[in-house]
Amino acid sequence: MRFEHLGVSPRIHPDAVVAPTAVISGDVVIGPDCQILHGAVVTAEGGAITLGTNVIVMENALIRATATNPAHIADHVLVGPMASISGAVVEEEVFLATGTRVFNGAYLGARSEVRINGVVHLRTTLPPDSTVPIGWVAVGHPVQILSPDRHEEIWAAQRELDFPGYVFGLDRETPDLMVQLTERYGRSLARHVHDRRVD
Repeated sequence: MRFEHLGVSPRIHPDAVVAPTAVISGDVVIGPDCQILHGAVVTAEGGAITLGTNVIVMENALIRATATNPAHIADHVLVGPMASISGAVVEEEVFLATGTRVFNGAYLGARSEVRINGVVHLRTTLPPDSTVPIGWVAVGHPVQILSPDRHEEIWAAQRELDFPGYVFGLDRETPDLMVQLTERYGRSLARHVHDRRVD
């Protein structure tokens, strides 16, 4: 399914294959020989998304962009089932295994690999040829790649990256943070009420 969002329709190369149950919404460019499989969602939420050539987006994966962080996926990238990429740059020949999470403002260098359920956190730079092991977390710049049992170290780096401030423009110490966050984000997402199916 393809949708016009905020007045912009997806542009899909004729050699790309998009499954009928995939959702492509808004300012999205999909290059030649890409494969977008069943249940995948590629949604431009106010920012552009570009997929190069031979990008594979597997079942139920999510790629989204924001007004602050467009998403760019370079050539020969595999985005595994149930992976999620939000407003990040992924260079060529990157492998993102099942369940990986890549957050806003992240940069993944060429030929890097994020293994099953690995995380590349907000505003993190993963150098070329890096590996994030199964379930581990890459955080910061310069990057630290930490096992999940090192929560205090992950949290110390993550706190400095300021997820609520960077993504939602809200101070983490706001007493009613989730009230403000859900109301503000909900208003933004409500712009989909004017989407128009174009296929």
